[in-house]
Amino acid sequence: MFPRRLLVAWLAGARGGGLLALLANQCRFVTGLRVRRALQIAQLYGRLYSESSRRVLLSRLWRRLHGRPGHASALMAALSGVFVWDEERIQEEELQRSINEMKRLEEMSNMFQSSGVQCHPPEPKAQTEGNEDLEDKEQPWEMVMDKKHFKLWRRPITGTHLYQYRVFGTYTDVTPRQFFNVQLDTEYRKKWDALVIKLEVIERDVVSGSEVLHWVTHFPYPMYSRDYVYVRRYNVDQENNMMVLVSRAVEHPSVPESPEFVRVRSYESQMVIRPHRSFDENGFDYLLTYSDNPQTVFPRYCVSWMVSSGMPDFLEKLHMATLKAKNMEIKVKDYISAKPLEMSSEAKATSQSSERKNEGSCGPARIEYA
Repeated sequence: MFPRRLLVAWLAGARGGGLLALLANQCRFVTGLRVRRALQIAQLYGRLYSESSRRVLLSRLWRRLHGRPGHASALMAALSGVFVWDEERIQEEELQRSINEMKRLEEMSNMFQSSGVQCHPPEPKAQTEGNEDLEDKEQPWEMVMDKKHFKLWRRPITGTHLYQYRVFGTYTDVTPRQFFNVQLDTEYRKKWDALVIKLEVIERDVVSGSEVLHWVTHFPYPMYSRDYVYVRRYNVDQENNMMVLVSRAVEHPSVPESPEFVRVRSYESQMVIRPHRSFDENGFDYLLTYSDNPQTVFPRYCVSWMVSSGMPDFLEKLHMATLKAKNMEIKVKDYISAKPLEMSSEAKATSQSSERKNEGSCGPARIEYA
């Protein structure tokens, strides 16, 4: 009884939160021990396995722990030096959604050809019952600019002060292939886009062709420069005679946030190109859907004005860069020829099989297309 009474008295009369201090010290000790152990494990795997093998191992563990957020987060913290492509790559469904949007918009092309007629893009397909919340998120499009070969809409993003923008336009003096390649060529963009501070490919996915990029760009004075870390994937759909490029923001362990720039964490872009005839003949229509959160303190109407005026300016710069590359025969990498137009299920299986075979190699296999 005496030890018990002594313990109770100590707990009751301890000054300065003796029990809480003891618990806090214990928690710090356990946490520090686990962090050191996680770092030791990461270093061990770094010495024993190649980058490709670590990526495959982490992907398998991630799938096994999927649906158990606590365990998955701990795993990511322990092996944070590896980018999980299984979770972040651009999926086929994302490419197909963009193509479907273009098809729906083309159904109303006869209305766009009527000068002076204000039209809206077709509304998204009605959701099935039980998805009323999703329906509420779809806001109507508002016409912002209506020109013969350039139409711009916007709609509010529910729950934010931001807008999503959509452009439908036409060019007749360059080919779809040229326009598409100029968009994708990071080295050429550094020459024609004066706002670019840094633009480079960080990592590529051998399965889907997705790639992670780090883009640093000037913003209008007096705002700080912004940087984007995003994943992109492109495809040429010969069956539908379309080209598609999809991008969205991600986090990558090799590009931590820098105090020099403001990190943009919300960013999405989908570009679909429809040739009038073929990929190598002049003339095409394009559909660009875009949204981002530039993290500014300016009012909503100021941000809307900047984007609404900046988007036509950027597209015209892109168009002029394409014309310059065409007329002056500037060498631009042909991404379409360098990458298979379609990856069949057999090719995908072969790619995954070769990745498993290369687990013990010094580094991951690469598709040299960018």
